[in-house]
Amino acid sequence: PISRDDVDTYQDIRSRLDALAGRINGEFADMDWQPIRYLNRTYRRDQLAGIYRAARVGLVTPLRDGMNLVAKEYVAAQNPDDPGVLVLSRFAGAAEQMGEALLVNPFSREELSDAIKRALDMPLEERKRKWAALMQVVRDTDVSVWRDDFVGSLRAIERPANGDDESAAADAA
Repeated sequence: PISRDDVDTYQDIRSRLDALAGRINGEFADMDWQPIRYLNRTYRRDQLAGIYRAARVGLVTPLRDGMNLVAKEYVAAQNPDDPGVLVLSRFAGAAEQMGEALLVNPFSREELSDAIKRALDMPLEERKRKWAALMQVVRDTDVSVWRDDFVGSLRAIERPANGDDESAAADAA
């Protein structure tokens, strides 16, 4: 299912995107080409992987987000012989790990448009090099690594000075 479909703000953004994509395609499309392929529905995993693989540019631009696995899914789905280019918000959690992506400020239209142009114009060898580095990040930071880091962080949290968790919980209540 489409995530966050029950959130009014997301519904508003979706309506605006629907209208904008329609206006752009209405103005610039011709009989055998349209500038925006706006796909906004649920896809099976195999279909989604095919869409990612076919995309010359993966544009993942949250204004603020957690890890954002879409960026990693896009990279993992690429053809190593002809990979696409990831354009990623520097505010996505994945940006900390994925420095070979084209990192952008999603609030800057100019930065976004420059990055999209750069991605579309990027030579094959540079695309391959960036993809290989990003794919290594995906391989090196799988769910086991995430789990171990998360559990390690939880264990590192300081306990109350007297070491009595139940007393501390009762005091907090």
